[in-house]
Amino acid sequence: MTVFTEQTRERAREIIARYPADRSRSALLPLLHLVQSEEGYVSPAGVEFCAEVLGLNKAQVGAVATFYTMYKRKPTGDFLVSVCTNTMCNVLGGQEVYDTLAEHLGVGHDETTADGKITLEHAECLAACDYGPVMTVNYDFFDGVDPQGALGVVEELRAGGRPMPTRGARLCTLKEMAVQLAGFADEREGAVADGGPGEPTLRGLRLAEQHGISVPGFDPNTPIRSKAEADQAAAQAKAAEAAKAEPATAPPAASPASGNGAKPGTPGSAGAGEPAPAAAASGSTAPDVKAPDDKSPQVRTAETRQPDAQTAVPDAPGTKVPTDSTAPAPRDAQKAEAAGVAANPPAGDGKPAGDEAGAQQRNLKEAEAGANTGPAVASETGGQK
Repeated sequence: MTVFTEQTRERAREIIARYPADRSRSALLPLLHLVQSEEGYVSPAGVEFCAEVLGLNKAQVGAVATFYTMYKRKPTGDFLVSVCTNTMCNVLGGQEVYDTLAEHLGVGHDETTADGKITLEHAECLAACDYGPVMTVNYDFFDGVDPQGALGVVEELRAGGRPMPTRGARLCTLKEMAVQLAGFADEREGAVADGGPGEPTLRGLRLAEQHGISVPGFDPNTPIRSKAEADQAAAQAKAAEAAKAEPATAPPAASPASGNGAKPGTPGSAGAGEPAPAAAASGSTAPDVKAPDDKSPQVRTAETRQPDAQTAVPDAPGTKVPTDSTAPAPRDAQKAEAAGVAANPPAGDGKPAGDEAGAQQRNLKEAEAGANTGPAVASETGGQK
């Protein structure tokens, strides 16, 4: 049984801390990637580890691990080679690429070479139709591949090399990729220095710029900020938002000598340039209620159609604020239930619902009598028994 390292346990605690205390089970997906980063697949020990740290049972964890194809349930090679064989890539030669690799490596779908280097799989779709046929190595793209090019990639991998993907960062092992999928940065020197966008991707950007619909000031070469820079920017934005939300200092109440002849607290007592109180402006003393726009459209629609005492929406057109009513007395409920039962008698086990039982019983008796006497007799339903 695998004993996970202290580093893995520390990372597990960090992953769980990303989620609210009462939503810790949401950390299951990155935790499965984390245990896969240590073992190369999600073993029974990995399932047990995730269940232990999240307070789940193993069946719950196993159900998730077997649902997603990115979680491997048996030892996997250092490099997962996935060839798209779905419609677009298939038309462009994807199946030929897969068949060539399978024959050359001597393995089939989801099988690993004897040296433990390569695991081959066909993928239903790799979401890169404009680059087809495509294959990925540990989820990094090799675009427009043909059988010979794909063979060159896997042979370089088996020889210990790291061929450069068409797009994306330089290759890493499947275990190293699992660490990133768990939410941790790639710590290799210059790991994200290589790669770049593909021509079909840039084509859309250029068309937008030509027609003047690009975002003003957008620079596609803008570097990605480091974590420290991103944290600093987020802190500054939070501080600016907090400063904006601070209530302004209330102006002093107007005195009777202000010249308008109104008493403080009455309509018209606001000074020049000051907004009138809400009650004075609308004549209503109802408490302020947040506008329904503060809620999602789905929630607002549901509440408008059928509001209840817990989801009052007084602003919604055509609705009223519901109030709790007195619950019906138990005897009223019992009376209604009895009336329903009387109006809908249950069907018997020996007849279809709605049939009259008396005729059926008479027919059965006639049939028994006929069996004893020999000649057939006609029943009242017209059939011979």
